[in-house]
Amino acid sequence: MNERINLRKFADREALAQALAVETADALRAAIGTGAAATLAVSGGSTPAKFFRALSGAELDWESVAVTLVDERWVPETSDRSNARLVKQNLLQNDASAASFTPLFTGADSPEEGLDEADQRIADLHGPLTVAFLGMGSDGHTASFFPGGDHLAEAIDIAGKALVAPMHAAAAGEPRITLTLPVLIAAETLILHIEGQDKLEVLEKALAGEDPREMPIRAVIAASPRPLDVVWAP
Repeated sequence: MNERINLRKFADREALAQALAVETADALRAAIGTGAAATLAVSGGSTPAKFFRALSGAELDWESVAVTLVDERWVPETSDRSNARLVKQNLLQNDASAASFTPLFTGADSPEEGLDEADQRIADLHGPLTVAFLGMGSDGHTASFFPGGDHLAEAIDIAGKALVAPMHAAAAGEPRITLTLPVLIAAETLILHIEGQDKLEVLEKALAGEDPREMPIRAVIAASPRPLDVVWAP
């Protein structure tokens, strides 16, 4: 499709979930074996739930794994809109229940007020993420990099020093908090996980243009130090 991405297509979503679970477990296991921090950052939404459930049963030293979020709606875990809730219900089960979990929502009144604490939580994970998973919306947003977002420029600044950024955008619904672009592209493995023909068409549109303000996934593709790994199933 494009030299800036490495697109892998799977026959169906179950095959994709199983393959990702094996690959992710292998990457985490390798990090643990070298004594490095084994960190996994995941996205929310409906797309990764099947993958989460497959990964939850992987045999590895989960006590040595730290799980966090790529982004989060500024809502408590009691909300069905919470990414933390999704992760706890689908990923942090079975063998994976032994992993530690670092949420981005702090309980402060706004992401701005909770920013310093969230930033410190990510700093405390130490070193680059081992594996990070992105999703993508029909508007080309990824993480909480939304078109028209009030902190979009800051969040996708490749030279920025912040680890997290707040985000308010019309399409976002709730206020959000997100890992910044430098944190994401520093991950040892960064994967964009999309499903359905509509998302493939969104990706094609993104690749056909350059402006990240219009489709922020372009910022990730452009800044990635290697072709961005993309996995897709119909």
